[in-house]
Amino acid sequence: MKMTVITVTRNSATTLPDTLRSVAGQSLAWVEHIVIDGASSDATAEVINLHGAHVAKLLSEPDCGIYDAMNKGLRLATGDVVGFLNADDRYTNSGVLERVATLMSDEGLDVLFGDVVFFRGDDTQSIVRRYRSDRFHPRRLAWGWMPAHPAFFMRREIYQRIGSFRTDYRIAGDFEMMTRIFQGNRLRFRYVPEILVMMRSGGVSNAGWRNSITLNAEVLRACRENGIKTNILKILSKYPLKFLEFLADKNDK
Repeated sequence: MKMTVITVTRNSATTLPDTLRSVAGQSLAWVEHIVIDGASSDATAEVINLHGAHVAKLLSEPDCGIYDAMNKGLRLATGDVVGFLNADDRYTNSGVLERVATLMSDEGLDVLFGDVVFFRGDDTQSIVRRYRSDRFHPRRLAWGWMPAHPAFFMRREIYQRIGSFRTDYRIAGDFEMMTRIFQGNRLRFRYVPEILVMMRSGGVSNAGWRNSITLNAEVLRACRENGIKTNILKILSKYPLKFLEFLADKNDK
């Protein structure tokens, strides 16, 4: 099975080397790494030259936001399965993509997803939170639940059928995509109770209360635009469970 990993970056020269090394070190025989750079003004180009010998396709040009950049990556992808790895993130070990590919191939899966942990700064032992994707089920879209996107892998043919990310969403475009993927589609999906990706804490969707308001408003909008009955109280009700993720054993790996 062939795997495409898409990394979207802009001015992430300090963290991008870890991401590039993480993909380059994967044991899976065929990995197509596509890097979409939003015309960075820092040392991103030098970083890619130094650590990106494995990169199959590089596109560096201005874009209209993260979801526009993701769409560019999807258009360039040729793998059987597509995953997205942010420029602040890394896979937990060198066998992640091989394990994903083996499970999806052997079990005939359309979608596979696992867990993500957030760590502080450059200390991967300083775990802040574990995002447990087992709480997701298509029936829980109305409550705002979705799998951890960096640990979400799906066959490219389904992206081709579902369509592009909506670029009129600022933060919750990945959630809106999930509503189209799972709403009304009979997909063979599986959750694996394993940490597949390590993320630096402090992403856009978690950066301050204003972004939280925007995120929840966009989640509500995504549900309504895709025929999922919900309300803001339903969506906010997931936060007590999310808070428990911060209290879980930080050494759970």
